Amino acid sequence: MPSLPLAFAQPLVLLGLASLPLLWWLLRLVPPRPRRVNFPPTRLLFEISPKEETPARTPWWLTLLRLLLAALVIFAAAGPLWNPPVGSATRNAPLLILLDDGWSAAASWDQRLRTADEMIARAEANDRGVAVLPLSETARDISLQVAGAARVQIKQIKPKPYAVDRAEALPIIDRFLKNSPNVELVWLSDGVDLGKGEAFVAGLKQIIGDHPLTIVQGGIAPARALAAADNAAGALTVKVLRADGSSGDNGLVNAIDLKGLPLGEAPFSFKAGERETEAKIDLPVEIRNDVARLEIVSERSAGAVQLLDKRWRRRTIGVVSGSTSDRSQPLLGASYYLSRALNPFADVRLAEGVAPAEAVQRFLDQRLPMMILADVGNVAESLEPLNKWVEDGGVLVRFAGPRLAASDDNLVPVRLRRGGRILGGSLSWDKPQPLAAFSRDGPFNGMPVPKDVTVTRQVLAEPDATLSDRTWATLADGTPLVTAQRRGKGLIVLFHVTADTRWSDLPLSGTFVDMLRRIVTLAGATPSNDTAATSTTGTRAVPAVPPTRILDGFGAFAPPPPTARPIPTNFNSHATFDHPPGFYGPPEGLVAVNTLGPADRPMPLDVSSLGARVDVYRQGEPVDLRGPMFIAALIMLLIDALIVIMMGGGLGAMRRRRSATAALTIAALLAALSWQGAARAQPAPPQPTPTQQQQQIPPLTQQQRDFAMKATLQTHLAYIVTGDASVDEISKAGLQSLTLFLAQRTALEAGEPMGVDPARDELAFFPVIYWPVVPGAAKPSQAALEKVDTFMKNGGTVLFDTRDAVDAPPGSPMQGPGMVALRTILSSLDIPELEPIPRDHVLTKTFFLLRDFPGRFTEGQLWVEATAADNDEDSGGKRPARGGDGVSSILITSNDLAGAWAMRPDGQPMLPLVPGEPRQREFAFRAGVNIVMYALTGNYKADQVHIPALLERLGQ
Repeated sequence: MPSLPLAFAQPLVLLGLASLPLLWWLLRLVPPRPRRVNFPPTRLLFEISPKEETPARTPWWLTLLRLLLAALVIFAAAGPLWNPPVGSATRNAPLLILLDDGWSAAASWDQRLRTADEMIARAEANDRGVAVLPLSETARDISLQVAGAARVQIKQIKPKPYAVDRAEALPIIDRFLKNSPNVELVWLSDGVDLGKGEAFVAGLKQIIGDHPLTIVQGGIAPARALAAADNAAGALTVKVLRADGSSGDNGLVNAIDLKGLPLGEAPFSFKAGERETEAKIDLPVEIRNDVARLEIVSERSAGAVQLLDKRWRRRTIGVVSGSTSDRSQPLLGASYYLSRALNPFADVRLAEGVAPAEAVQRFLDQRLPMMILADVGNVAESLEPLNKWVEDGGVLVRFAGPRLAASDDNLVPVRLRRGGRILGGSLSWDKPQPLAAFSRDGPFNGMPVPKDVTVTRQVLAEPDATLSDRTWATLADGTPLVTAQRRGKGLIVLFHVTADTRWSDLPLSGTFVDMLRRIVTLAGATPSNDTAATSTTGTRAVPAVPPTRILDGFGAFAPPPPTARPIPTNFNSHATFDHPPGFYGPPEGLVAVNTLGPADRPMPLDVSSLGARVDVYRQGEPVDLRGPMFIAALIMLLIDALIVIMMGGGLGAMRRRRSATAALTIAALLAALSWQGAARAQPAPPQPTPTQQQQQIPPLTQQQRDFAMKATLQTHLAYIVTGDASVDEISKAGLQSLTLFLAQRTALEAGEPMGVDPARDELAFFPVIYWPVVPGAAKPSQAALEKVDTFMKNGGTVLFDTRDAVDAPPGSPMQGPGMVALRTILSSLDIPELEPIPRDHVLTKTFFLLRDFPGRFTEGQLWVEATAADNDEDSGGKRPARGGDGVSSILITSNDLAGAWAMRPDGQPMLPLVPGEPRQREFAFRAGVNIVMYALTGNYKADQVHIPALLERLGQ
């Protein structure tokens, strides 16, 4: 990978550096000018001095200076460029551009598109075909196309919000290279490997064969991402990841709620060599529970966003123990094991020194989302409030024990047998029972079954038809270990063993912590009532929720794409094509899907095995170094001249030549004066008459020349600059989107729209000018209106848009504020008679077949020049073509066309539509295409009505 961003336009000129040794040898042989010594007769004896020898060779330092001067001239002639654009290996083969377009490319997307555009521009200059393959779009074949079409395709590509599997593109690349053997490949890589990069590199090595390959990666800031958010006891933490750890880095992580309001921030820093660090947001737990989005400041990518739902909230859990051994032996009590297991992910409130019934009532008053009763049997006083709390969404977790086995309340998910099952009793086991399995329909699904956990005693459940559906975990003999039942919006969970080590060693294992963690995530979550969308898991259907708000590749919320599919409510994986990152489900039960999973770690992509030419992205524009080098060479030449003068006798010798120099100067002045006198003797040219002076065209200013050059090098759509910043922004954005739509659907590849001021700019360069009418704005000057009138009379078309279709009074569409302002403008113009556009007007069939011309609004009417009736007797009063024999110089609408066309840089509409029909914006773009093609091509569509007459005349 090149470390110095320097290149040469003519690298062969650098061969001149080989002549420097010969130049050194020649310069050493040429002696300096001998020193001149005067011997006046009167001071002959005084001037006698010891003999001085003139050196036979030039001093080494002067020779070195001249060699540096020659080297600078050679380097300048070679055309050095600092930060040169990325180049390809050949100049005649077709070009295939492979583009990484996953989330890791979004943060530096502009640099990648600029690099691709530069390569396409050079391919266009060399008349090379170009093919573009985003590595995420593997469903379509690759085909060579002209450079202009490839440039339009590149601008339409957007980064994806998920990781892209590059290996899926290998069959398409292989098929293309077999059909096109002489192709050069350029891979614009993001340099990130998420686990399958090695397979893609190995497959690509087998496919490319002898095809030249250039890989562009590095040179820009590495992509950073967030993963593994954890709402811990002290603070909310999140892992900050990056693939390239070659240098240090730092930044900020913002915490934002669902409304988009900032709640806090945390700094992070990477040391050199580190690819992972942590950001810690220290906020009160109540505020931390409101955080819905973590994002890296100034990092525009979906990977730099971590979405949080209710599963990340830190719940407050009340623990009530019915055991009396907690005070005397706290290390053996249930509260000790429960608090130690819950503290990493929940805030635990222990009921100490109060009766269980009083503790339960106290926690109910505090409205806790989850409560744990450890061997609490008598809750008769709190039975009704507990039932209501569970039905309202509370999660009640109960642990068995002697007291629970002797009770008969109904706050359990299954019916229990009286007494317990004891090792060696009447319902005994021959040996302690291990855990057998976890239900695939419960929250423990996917957890490994521990081999070291055994149970010696349990509370048995009465077998019935619902027991298997309510069982989350079972023992080896098939009896349940954990059962649960949904009641209303809440949940009741029962562990059939104690929370301490008397009946089992489950509290001593890590499985106990994982089981409680998964139960805690259910606290406060509202079950989905959507039965239309379900995802089948195991033998029962798990509710599925549809996408609500999806992240795009830049990390901004957008509407769900049509390819997004619902996810099950227990979805716990990273984003994919079918499940892009974002929020799923109703507002009261959102489920977050993130770009990276908790265990995902981006790694640097190793491409060394490909043996390809590797280049880096450029962050700035190329800088031509020829000017500075030539200036430096000129300075060194002046220094050399001064040194030669000093070695040749200094300034004294120059003074002795003063008389000769003065004589030469006087001679030069006399020659100049004589030439000037001869020039004055020539007869003066005749002065123009006043009439001729009036007819002379004033010279153009530099600004006018630049404007004319830009407007004539390429076709441009234009809009009138009104002075209202918001209106002008909408006009520019709308015409930009229409220009892109024209390039996609037609053969017209127009340039960027240009804003014009009719009082200052020339209008004749543009086929169509869009004029948004602003109510209350000052009327244009008479000179400006005369230029507009001249433009329309010379064949130009002006589209006036009053943008007031919904503001006009009911029944009076011509009384809107914009229409009133337009009448004021048109009162100074020579406007022909207008009429609503006829159904068979050429505008309705110029490119698309249209019946109306909607914009943001659909109620307005498009007005065109009226077509006079033709009463020619030869034609029998019937015209062969109506309303299309000439291009209308004026079009008037009130539907706000530019407002419907305008798009933000991220591809989202800038303004909403009214009434917002599904295809209203598409028809607005089609109306714009018809208007532009109508102004450019005229009435060629109307000539089709002559075909029957021509065929009849030909006798066919």
